[in-house]
Amino acid sequence: MKRKLFYLALIGLLTTAGCKKFIDVNVSPNVPLDVQEKLLLAPIEYNVAHNIAAGDPGSVNANHFMQIIALNQPVPNQGTYLIVPAGFDGVWNSIYVNNLQNLRILNEKGEANGNYNYSGIAKILTAYSLAAATDFWGDIPYSQALKGDLVLQPMYDKQEDIYKQIQVLLDNGIADINKNTGLKPGSDDFYYNGNMAKWRRAAFTLKARYFMRLTKAPGYSASTQADLALAALQNGFQATGGNTEDMRLVYPGGAGTESRWFNLMLPITTIVMSSYIVDYLKNTNDPRLPVLIAPAKSNGAYTGRPIGTPTTGSLESYSLLGSYYGSRTSPVFLITYSEALFIRAEATLIKSGAAAAQPIFQDGIRSHMAKLGIDNVRTNDYITARGTLTPANALQRIIEEKVLANFMSIENFNDWRRTGFPVLVKVPNAVSEIPRRFLYPEKELNTNRQPQHSAVMTDRVWWDK
Repeated sequence: MKRKLFYLALIGLLTTAGCKKFIDVNVSPNVPLDVQEKLLLAPIEYNVAHNIAAGDPGSVNANHFMQIIALNQPVPNQGTYLIVPAGFDGVWNSIYVNNLQNLRILNEKGEANGNYNYSGIAKILTAYSLAAATDFWGDIPYSQALKGDLVLQPMYDKQEDIYKQIQVLLDNGIADINKNTGLKPGSDDFYYNGNMAKWRRAAFTLKARYFMRLTKAPGYSASTQADLALAALQNGFQATGGNTEDMRLVYPGGAGTESRWFNLMLPITTIVMSSYIVDYLKNTNDPRLPVLIAPAKSNGAYTGRPIGTPTTGSLESYSLLGSYYGSRTSPVFLITYSEALFIRAEATLIKSGAAAAQPIFQDGIRSHMAKLGIDNVRTNDYITARGTLTPANALQRIIEEKVLANFMSIENFNDWRRTGFPVLVKVPNAVSEIPRRFLYPEKELNTNRQPQHSAVMTDRVWWDK
């Protein structure tokens, strides 16, 4: 049943929004005006993971900016920051048209029918989607948006207000789940198969993530945000569940249902792994190298492409994604137990210092190593080589390891902007400094002009101070 639902999700998101009917005989029986919650949830979850968490251009550009991937193309290109507003139309459309609009419908239907597990999930995924959007663009439309034809040119909300709303949505989603009434999802829930206890813990863990996003935001205290994050994590992902707590989409892997990153890195796309990440893993003797990175087909060596190289090379001479993240059935992760541990480690560092953060930092490494199938001997050797956290190195090492645990995630771009780690320099032949935000999409520039549209990619969003 779950595989059947997956194929239905691939066909397209079900929508109840559309043109006003003129006469009833023109209403197509093949386009339903009312859809049950269980038929909305699967395509929504598919879209959130496939087109936002791992989508092109959202996640692809974030990984370009983080120097994880490279294009086997002449410069200038995306890897050297040559991007135009039209390049962001797809991710904007995925978030607003395919996702937030349908989540609004799912939430309203769940509340009206007393199916509060569905409305709770809708609120949690709305918070996730809003966070992705505001982290990409800063100020975004929300309070006046998603109202059909009532507001054709919605004003943009300030990012600080969006972040307040994110926490409200998560709190209300948790409250809905706690009501424990109405229908429960099953195979239509690609992430947790209807396990509402895991949904509740995921919501608390997301709260911690978004509390920590504001550690350097104007008017916010790192200490206070750390306190809030640590309190949320008490109800978040638990050690007893470990990596089974991860919120993820697993792909069947058959024709048309392959993993997002598998398709994005097919040779015809010219996306390969960068020399920056391949060399980093080799230089640190990281035992995850052969799982995260595939050897080049031409010679079996782990070889990344230097970003900014003026000419093209043979695709077979460069490494692609390894088996864990780059196979046909590889999952896409929205938030993981490993990330929760690194959030806890950073918050503990802020509140109690490097020595207190050390064991949590090490548990985060162990968690990710275990997920990838790395044995305890190699894991312990690596942890020993990483050394002891000190006030001088602790934040950098925590974020460096968090980047690996969140491999290919849009979260890494957010953490780099917030902390400055990992240390990056602009690539050769870059057309600008390293971008710190996305351009507003061309469709917004053409139909809903706002003062915020003057932003360029090197401008900082509100929390990036």
